[in-house]
Amino acid sequence: MTKHMHSGGEKTITWQDASPSLQQLPKLTGIDFLRKMMAGELAGPSISSTMQMHLTDVGEGTVTFECVPDESHFNPLGTIHGGYACTVLDSALGCAVQTTLPQGVGYTSIEIKINYLRPIMPDSAPLRAIGTVTKPGNRVAFADGELIDATGRVVATATGSLLVFAIGEAATR
Repeated sequence: MTKHMHSGGEKTITWQDASPSLQQLPKLTGIDFLRKMMAGELAGPSISSTMQMHLTDVGEGTVTFECVPDESHFNPLGTIHGGYACTVLDSALGCAVQTTLPQGVGYTSIEIKINYLRPIMPDSAPLRAIGTVTKPGNRVAFADGELIDATGRVVATATGSLLVFAIGEAATR
């Protein structure tokens, strides 16, 4: 549990221990792992609590997150910090790639490019981050994403490349 204090108040962040979930990761396909996480059968990563985001849809090559930024995510201008958008979009791109991966395979971001199209205002929530695989791969995969505000406006877009690699027992072969 972490407590953040700022001039506007206090925020307590709690999360579940994801260690048991991570032990299941090498045993499941990427899409099955994410579907179990979305259903609450596996604990999500702690970043989900920090960012106040959760999976709402998981399909082959695509995922959707919903997130609710608050004043603890403000930049000095009183809008939502660009790093918030980047983090949520990085999660959407990565998890979209994860849906295409077989059992015993993981990923990590190599590069991400963000285009901020308009300020994310405090009343823009909930936001939806949609990640879509543009090219799956055995070594490198590519994905695009959009961050959409509550009115349906795209506030940021992302493109990224992700390294694909063996995990668990498959990594030792």
